[in-house]
Amino acid sequence: MESFSTQIRSASHEQHVEAETSTFMSDLLGGRLGVAAYARYTEQLWFIYEALENTAGRLAADPVAGPFIRPELFRLPALERDLAHLRGPKWREGLSALPATRAYADRIRECAERWPGGYVAHHYTRYLGDLSGGQVIRDRAERTWGFAKKGDGVRFYVFEDVPNPAAFKRGYRELLDGIRVDDLEKQRITAECKRAFVLNTAVFRALGEEFRLSA
Repeated sequence: MESFSTQIRSASHEQHVEAETSTFMSDLLGGRLGVAAYARYTEQLWFIYEALENTAGRLAADPVAGPFIRPELFRLPALERDLAHLRGPKWREGLSALPATRAYADRIRECAERWPGGYVAHHYTRYLGDLSGGQVIRDRAERTWGFAKKGDGVRFYVFEDVPNPAAFKRGYRELLDGIRVDDLEKQRITAECKRAFVLNTAVFRALGEEFRLSA
């Protein structure tokens, strides 16, 4: 029988690919957009991770979500260093969420407050993605805009407290496989994973509107 982590991965594959191949991401990684677009994207990430990480404390003791709350994954401090580098010391003053970003962050908060299984779905799609595809973004950003390797500007993608990402991801998938919920709840969590990718794609679409390349 297929493991739950495999089920989730295959069920959300289509949405995952759609997010990864969005026009905005393709243009950003292809070096066709300037550093301002990268900074704006990083700013949107701040709102998403603020929702994920500032609600994590209340779920630490939860039987379903608790095992996934791992401080070594937390990204907010790194994001804040990146934003200070990209936008200067007063970066908070200009911080603004796109409506699509606000909808995404609100959904994460809603799950954190009412539905631990849903929170796990968002946790999984974000952090496992960062540990995998995020490394491609870091490499491109360093080469395109000359950031120091694993330094300010790309710290979000550097997991200093996860020395072996491959082993960590294996362990994470084992946690998913052992999640303490019934089959119906697993289906709901899988559906929320798909929703997370759709919400993420909406953010990319909004960024694409803002940084449209002239035809």
